Amino acid sequence: MKSRALYTVLLTARPNFLILSLSVVLLGTAVAMYEGAEWSWGLFGLITIAAILAHSAVNMLNEYQDYHSGLDLITPKTPFSGGSGALVADPESASVVKVAFIVVMLALVVVGAYLINHSGWLLGIFGGLGLALIVFYTRFITRMPWLCLIAPGLAFGPIMVIGTYFVWSGTVSELVVVLSIVPFFLVNNLLLLNQIPDLKADKQIGRYNILMRLGLENGLQIFAAFNIFAFVVIALAIWLYQLPSLVWLGYLSLLIVFPMMNKIQTTYQELDKLMPVLAMNVVVNLVTPVLIATGLWASLRRHLTTD
Repeated sequence: MKSRALYTVLLTARPNFLILSLSVVLLGTAVAMYEGAEWSWGLFGLITIAAILAHSAVNMLNEYQDYHSGLDLITPKTPFSGGSGALVADPESASVVKVAFIVVMLALVVVGAYLINHSGWLLGIFGGLGLALIVFYTRFITRMPWLCLIAPGLAFGPIMVIGTYFVWSGTVSELVVVLSIVPFFLVNNLLLLNQIPDLKADKQIGRYNILMRLGLENGLQIFAAFNIFAFVVIALAIWLYQLPSLVWLGYLSLLIVFPMMNKIQTTYQELDKLMPVLAMNVVVNLVTPVLIATGLWASLRRHLTTD
């Protein structure tokens, strides 16, 4: 593979966004450790690899299909939306990206099969749902407003967080189900806002998302509601399951959420002014699961050192 093609393949995986996978894996892992799972660096590495492979695969297929549909040729590029532009700059590598996507998917299946063998066949349900979202997201789900709204959150919330927990424990707990709802709402919001700069271009190639169906103002009401729901869920989890007070660390993200929600009301129609809001939204998605995980892990460490 030529160096330019290799670089194009790397860009289509959108490596700067893959840290989101690590963030939610840390959350699922922290819940498992808090509830008594035994730590293994090897297992943690395999879970992380599987998550990053899945995230890379959906990004690569999205880039490949958006290039062939012509969307990438007419979409305004921002640091947070519009794709990487890698295939627009290097169209000769389109077939290489397709092959790379297949290789990544095969690697994902191999790692997934190992984890299923380790933890039990029920993990295959999470894996199968994840594979379906990867394959159908760009071509079909983006034309179904309500499913398009919740598909990202399903992938990085219940599927990835609960799937991670299941690998560690071989079961599912109420706590991990509840806490998986936090990234469900936040990641839905991540894609929801990132669709704003793409609206005109998306309409031209036949996409139909929630912003098109309900309008921008109603879409922003969903954005606000999802942010509220995410932090209500944290409070409910702490109350219902008597979690240690350090889990309130997750609320530090409100220092970003409140100004973000205030700023979006006056900037959503101006692309250049929208960029800081999109950046804040990314930070909230990355930091909140890690803060919750840190609270759980620190509490566990404190408990172990005092026994």
